[in-house]
Amino acid sequence: MMTTQHKKNNSTQIRMFDQDGYRKRADCICFRDHSEEEVLLVSSRSHGTEWTIPGGGVEPEEDGKQTAEREALEEAGVKGHIVRYIGTYEDHDRKTRTEVYTMVVQEECHEWQDKEDKSFNRQRMWFPICEAMEQVKRKPFKRAYLQAACPDAIAKKHTN
Repeated sequence: MMTTQHKKNNSTQIRMFDQDGYRKRADCICFRDHSEEEVLLVSSRSHGTEWTIPGGGVEPEEDGKQTAEREALEEAGVKGHIVRYIGTYEDHDRKTRTEVYTMVVQEECHEWQDKEDKSFNRQRMWFPICEAMEQVKRKPFKRAYLQAACPDAIAKKHTN
């Protein structure tokens, strides 16, 4: 594993790379409860009117699961339990490998890091799974995560 330092927002961020030079990331699909019918999305940092799944780079001394939990707290202001690992997705264009996990949310914080940081001003919103799929349609990898996380719910909605 390789590391590099990258300057971001006046702080030093260390990026972790695997043996193939792909940046290591983790995303966290946050469900309201075990029914997995509602997903929490956050406003995109770069396109404030778009919604996305919380996630980011793996930090030193973290594994993908720990990163997913941290990113859910930083970006969406939620705490919970990781329920399962969905898979690892490679983006060859961006040279990233993203581990994807699901979480059942147990606590929604009133204040959280990316909401308080005025440069991010993140918002969060619960969406039924099919609406969440529509919200992330411009992000094919994230759409694939949702499809993999709850294929039964999506198939059920599309056959009714």
